[in-house]
Amino acid sequence: MRGIYVHIPFCQHKCSYCDFYSVVQLQFTEQFVRALCQEMQLYAERMPELAEQPIATVFLGGGTPSLLPLPQLEAIVRQLRALFPIAEDAEWSIEANPGTVDLERLRAIRALGFRRISFGVQSFQEAELRFLERIHTPQEARAAVEWAHAAGFDSINVDLMFAIPGQTLRSWERTLQEALALVPHHISAYSLIWEPGTPLYARWQRGEVHPVAEELDTQMYALVAQFLEAAGYVHYEVSNFARPGHCCRHNLLYWHGQEYLAVGPSAHGFLRGRRYWNVRSLHGYVRRIAAGELPIAGMEQLSAWERLEELLFLQLRSDGLRCRELHHAFGLDLFEAESELFRQWEHAGWVRECSPERIWLNWRGYAIADELAADLIARAERLWERYFGQVRLPTLAVQSSLVEQ
Repeated sequence: MRGIYVHIPFCQHKCSYCDFYSVVQLQFTEQFVRALCQEMQLYAERMPELAEQPIATVFLGGGTPSLLPLPQLEAIVRQLRALFPIAEDAEWSIEANPGTVDLERLRAIRALGFRRISFGVQSFQEAELRFLERIHTPQEARAAVEWAHAAGFDSINVDLMFAIPGQTLRSWERTLQEALALVPHHISAYSLIWEPGTPLYARWQRGEVHPVAEELDTQMYALVAQFLEAAGYVHYEVSNFARPGHCCRHNLLYWHGQEYLAVGPSAHGFLRGRRYWNVRSLHGYVRRIAAGELPIAGMEQLSAWERLEELLFLQLRSDGLRCRELHHAFGLDLFEAESELFRQWEHAGWVRECSPERIWLNWRGYAIADELAADLIARAERLWERYFGQVRLPTLAVQSSLVEQ
């Protein structure tokens, strides 16, 4: 299974906490779309294997993809369909800001083939939205989700954020209640991250604002997990909840180590066993493509151990460690070797499933997933050394191109 990620770098306003690459120069959207379509053409010409298996997921992220004029969105979709064998039942996702859409626009986006839409709501409390510098109001967020239902989207996601300075357990609960009242198919709930290099981080360094207490952060996570599970949502990744049948297939592709083509400035992809990332500059991106070059800034070849290490971390944080599959792929029977550890996790109340097929954490386990993963990876490393020898081979920084230029 393979996917495609398309990074649309435009935003109406750059939020103070955001570390994703984005720009506010909307006058360059047409130039960008031409370059993007050319980048896709370069991959189709130079990597014929992209035509050998159906594309299962297409995800337009950003940035704010819903800002693009409809003819430009249509040009992107048309190029994707012309160049790649996208499966008939593929999951087509697009991210949107509630302040950038109306019913007519959402109907037009749905008509382009997008089946899933993800709204960056973050909060239904006005003071919290102002702190985060979001451009929409709670009323606009509610309207956007209702319009998406009316436009016929098969799956609607609402992004929410907790551990916002000034937020209380009560205001967080009100946001969750308002979200549920809109009947979304999927909810992503993230703790606010203070990313170095962002304006919010700089304010913290100057002493103007401070993160919430760790205890309150933990309480908010417990609240959302229990609240949404009681409402019938499956907690299938640390920060993601879905009604049955509505897990994000594109994100699952990442978490299970599948390949995906990534296009657009700053986009990160995984093809031919290599991680690669594009230049983090709109104008640098356009210049490289105009010169007939792929805009790759760097890449790395992961060793077998590094692939296993990554999968242990990602699968444990998502819908479960696939022990049999990992044994088949890497030659290590982790369930047999670490059965005592997994039983300890089960006894401690951290797992919902503990079997040779899958070790799947519950919300209590997710809350300490990084700690559990670190312990498991250390044990797997010792097991690897016993069977295969050295594991700490340096990651190979690949000098040659991912494809022939």
